[in-house]
Amino acid sequence: MTRLGAAARDIYRREMAAAQSAPSAEQRWRHLERAHIVSQPDPWLHTCNHAAMLSLALRQRDRREALGQVVRLIVAAPGSISGRYPAGNTGRVGAGLMTPMAIPDDLAPLMGG
Repeated sequence: MTRLGAAARDIYRREMAAAQSAPSAEQRWRHLERAHIVSQPDPWLHTCNHAAMLSLALRQRDRREALGQVVRLIVAAPGSISGRYPAGNTGRVGAGLMTPMAIPDDLAPLMGG
C-alpha cells in the first residue's frame, strides 16, 4: 500500500472541495475524477471518493453510474491496499473498472509519473 504525500493529499482535498462548490454536474464530475486519480493509492480517500461519486450519481438519478459506483466502493480499499488499481483511471463507469488511463500532466508528478 502506498501512502499519499502531503502535496497529493492537498490536491485531493482541493478537488473534493471544488466538486462540492462547482456550478454544474459536469464540473463536479471533472473534479471528482481528478480527485479519484490522486486518491487511488490511499484506501480511505479512494473509498471516500467513490462514496462522493455515488452520491452525485444518485442525485442525478443515473442508475448505471450509481450501480457502477457501488461496485467500485466494494473494491476501492482492497485495490488500494494491494496496489491493484488502474493508474490514471477516472473512476467513472464509462472508464472501465480496470482500464489504465493517461494521468493529466499537472497530476503526474504527484503520482510518480
